[in-house]
Amino acid sequence: MSKRDVTERDIWHKAIDLLARREYSQGELSQKLRLMADDELVDGVLSKLEEEGYQSDRRFTESFIRMRVGQGHGLIRVKFDLNRKGISNTLLSEILEEMDLDWYAQAKELYARKYSSPLERGDFKAKAKRIRFMGQRGYSMDEIKYAMEQEGEE
Repeated sequence: MSKRDVTERDIWHKAIDLLARREYSQGELSQKLRLMADDELVDGVLSKLEEEGYQSDRRFTESFIRMRVGQGHGLIRVKFDLNRKGISNTLLSEILEEMDLDWYAQAKELYARKYSSPLERGDFKAKAKRIRFMGQRGYSMDEIKYAMEQEGEE
Protein backbone atom coordinates (compact mmCIF):
# COMPACT_ATOMS: atom_id res chain seq x y z
CA MET A 1 0.00 0.00 0.00
CA SER A 2 1.53 3.29 -1.07
CA LYS A 3 0.98 6.65 0.62
CA ARG A 4 -1.62 7.49 -2.03
CA ASP A 5 -3.79 4.45 -1.27
CA VAL A 6 -4.02 5.20 2.45
CA THR A 7 -7.29 6.72 3.62
CA GLU A 8 -8.04 8.80 6.67
CA ARG A 9 -9.84 5.79 8.09
CA ASP A 10 -6.68 3.64 7.75
CA ILE A 11 -4.65 6.24 9.62
CA TRP A 12 -7.35 6.53 12.30
CA HIS A 13 -7.33 2.75 12.86
CA LYS A 14 -3.54 2.63 13.00
CA ALA A 15 -3.49 5.48 15.54
CA ILE A 16 -6.16 3.84 17.72
CA ASP A 17 -4.25 0.56 17.50
CA LEU A 18 -1.08 2.28 18.74
CA LEU A 19 -2.89 4.23 21.48
CA ALA A 20 -4.60 1.05 22.72
CA ARG A 21 -1.20 -0.27 23.78
CA ARG A 22 0.20 2.84 25.50
CA GLU A 23 0.04 6.62 25.62
CA TYR A 24 1.87 8.50 22.86
CA SER A 25 2.81 12.14 22.57
CA GLN A 26 1.42 13.88 19.52
CA GLY A 27 4.97 14.16 18.17
CA GLU A 28 5.62 10.42 18.48
CA LEU A 29 2.29 9.51 16.95
CA SER A 30 2.82 11.98 14.13
CA GLN A 31 6.20 10.46 13.35
CA LYS A 32 4.78 6.95 13.14
CA LEU A 33 1.74 7.93 11.08
CA ARG A 34 3.72 10.06 8.60
CA LEU A 35 5.42 6.86 7.45
CA MET A 36 2.00 5.74 6.16
CA ALA A 37 0.45 8.88 4.74
CA ASP A 38 0.81 12.50 3.70
CA ASP A 39 1.14 15.29 6.26
CA GLU A 40 -2.30 16.85 5.74
CA LEU A 41 -4.09 13.52 6.27
CA VAL A 42 -2.08 12.80 9.41
CA ASP A 43 -2.64 16.30 10.81
CA GLY A 44 -6.40 15.92 10.39
CA VAL A 45 -6.44 12.58 12.20
CA LEU A 46 -4.22 13.89 15.00
CA SER A 47 -6.58 16.83 15.55
CA LYS A 48 -9.60 14.51 15.76
CA LEU A 49 -7.80 12.17 18.15
CA GLU A 50 -7.03 15.07 20.45
CA GLU A 51 -10.55 16.54 20.21
CA GLU A 52 -12.15 13.22 21.08
CA GLY A 53 -9.76 12.57 23.96
CA TYR A 54 -7.97 9.56 22.51
CA GLN A 55 -4.63 11.35 22.54
CA SER A 56 -3.47 13.90 25.11
CA ASP A 57 0.01 15.31 25.53
CA ARG A 58 -0.88 16.22 29.13
CA ARG A 59 -1.93 12.66 29.97
CA PHE A 60 1.13 11.25 28.19
CA THR A 61 3.47 13.60 30.06
CA GLU A 62 1.99 12.83 33.47
CA SER A 63 2.22 9.10 32.80
CA PHE A 64 5.77 9.38 31.46
CA ILE A 65 6.98 11.39 34.46
CA ARG A 66 5.46 8.89 36.92
CA MET A 67 7.11 6.03 35.03
CA ARG A 68 10.54 7.68 34.90
CA VAL A 69 10.45 8.73 38.55
CA GLY A 70 9.59 5.13 39.43
CA GLN A 71 12.64 4.02 37.46
CA GLY A 72 14.83 6.40 39.46
CA HIS A 73 15.41 9.10 36.86
CA GLY A 74 16.01 12.73 37.73
CA LEU A 75 14.57 15.96 36.40
CA ILE A 76 17.32 16.58 33.84
CA ARG A 77 16.81 13.17 32.24
CA VAL A 78 13.00 13.45 32.32
CA LYS A 79 13.09 16.88 30.64
CA PHE A 80 15.54 15.65 28.00
CA ASP A 81 13.44 12.57 27.16
CA LEU A 82 10.19 14.55 26.98
CA ASN A 83 11.72 17.22 24.75
CA ARG A 84 12.80 14.45 22.36
CA LYS A 85 9.19 13.24 22.31
CA GLY A 86 7.93 16.67 21.29
CA ILE A 87 6.55 17.90 24.61
CA SER A 88 6.76 21.67 25.04
CA ASN A 89 8.68 23.17 27.95
CA THR A 90 5.59 25.15 28.92
CA LEU A 91 3.41 22.06 29.32
CA LEU A 92 6.22 20.21 31.08
CA SER A 93 6.79 23.04 33.57
CA GLU A 94 3.07 23.27 34.27
CA ILE A 95 2.76 19.54 34.97
CA LEU A 96 5.93 19.39 37.08
CA GLU A 97 4.60 22.26 39.18
CA GLU A 98 1.31 20.41 39.72
CA MET A 99 3.08 17.15 40.60
CA ASP A 100 5.37 18.94 43.08
CA LEU A 101 8.08 16.25 43.13
CA ASP A 102 10.98 16.42 45.58
CA TRP A 103 13.96 15.65 43.35
CA TYR A 104 16.35 15.73 46.31
CA ALA A 105 14.34 12.99 48.04
CA GLN A 106 14.25 11.03 44.77
CA ALA A 107 18.03 11.28 44.46
CA LYS A 108 18.51 10.23 48.09
CA GLU A 109 16.21 7.22 47.62
CA LEU A 110 17.97 6.06 44.44
CA TYR A 111 21.38 6.51 46.01
CA ALA A 112 20.38 4.52 49.10
CA ARG A 113 18.89 1.75 46.95
CA LYS A 114 21.92 1.51 44.68
CA TYR A 115 24.68 1.87 47.27
CA SER A 116 24.14 -0.07 50.46
CA SER A 117 27.76 0.14 51.61
CA PRO A 118 29.12 3.53 52.70
CA LEU A 119 31.74 5.29 50.64
CA GLU A 120 35.28 4.83 51.99
CA ARG A 121 37.04 8.06 52.93
CA GLY A 122 39.57 8.99 50.27
CA ASP A 123 38.22 6.54 47.66
CA PHE A 124 37.94 9.12 44.92
CA LYS A 125 37.53 6.57 42.14
CA ALA A 126 34.42 5.06 43.78
CA LYS A 127 33.07 8.54 44.54
CA ALA A 128 33.51 9.59 40.90
CA LYS A 129 31.79 6.40 39.77
CA ARG A 130 28.79 7.10 42.03
CA ILE A 131 28.57 10.71 40.88
CA ARG A 132 28.72 9.60 37.26
CA PHE A 133 25.94 7.05 37.80
CA MET A 134 23.66 9.61 39.45
CA GLY A 135 24.45 12.18 36.76
CA GLN A 136 23.57 9.74 33.99
CA ARG A 137 20.25 9.16 35.71
CA GLY A 138 19.53 12.88 35.36
CA TYR A 139 20.26 14.36 38.77
CA SER A 140 21.94 17.73 39.25
CA MET A 141 25.21 18.02 41.15
CA ASP A 142 23.37 19.61 44.10
CA GLU A 143 20.96 16.67 44.27
CA ILE A 144 23.85 14.18 44.02
CA LYS A 145 25.80 15.92 46.80
CA TYR A 146 22.69 15.96 48.97
CA ALA A 147 22.11 12.23 48.42
CA MET A 148 25.74 11.42 49.20
CA GLU A 149 25.74 13.56 52.34
CA GLN A 150 22.57 11.84 53.57
CA GLU A 151 24.19 8.42 53.22
CA GLY A 152 23.67 6.37 56.35
CA GLU A 153 21.49 9.00 58.06
CA GLU A 154 18.35 6.86 58.17
